[in-house]
Amino acid sequence: MKRIPLLISAVALILSACQTKGKIEVHDAWMRAIGQGENGAVYFVLHNHSNEDDELVGATSNATDFVEIHESAMVDDVMQMKMLSSVPLSADSDVVFAPGRLHIMLVDVKRELKVGDHIGIVLHFKNHEDMIVNVSVEEIAPTGDEHSH
Repeated sequence: MKRIPLLISAVALILSACQTKGKIEVHDAWMRAIGQGENGAVYFVLHNHSNEDDELVGATSNATDFVEIHESAMVDDVMQMKMLSSVPLSADSDVVFAPGRLHIMLVDVKRELKVGDHIGIVLHFKNHEDMIVNVSVEEIAPTGDEHSH
């Protein structure tokens, strides 16, 4: 009889450890190869598992001293890019950073980044703690369910 409460407690502990509620996660962080001194874009999927809205307010990287949040859009058949001060992240939602859309711009990278290399970026949020993200240098976007955080 004493085993049942113990078993229930163990199952509850395991289930609570599996929950991601209250967290922000980054999936599939990647960028294309670039040369030293060039600009590069970082792409990923940002997921807010919490019940509260948040906001991505900036980023930093070990690959450059200058990091900006950008959005690309077609305007009169011309692709244009504009810098954003922040990106809203609604509760329980995804924000996709992808080619031709949102991206983190690395300006004047310090070294050549080849396929297979990795860099770090730190995402800064209005309410959530800073998040370190491992970014892989790829030829094309990852296709799996890979998690970068």
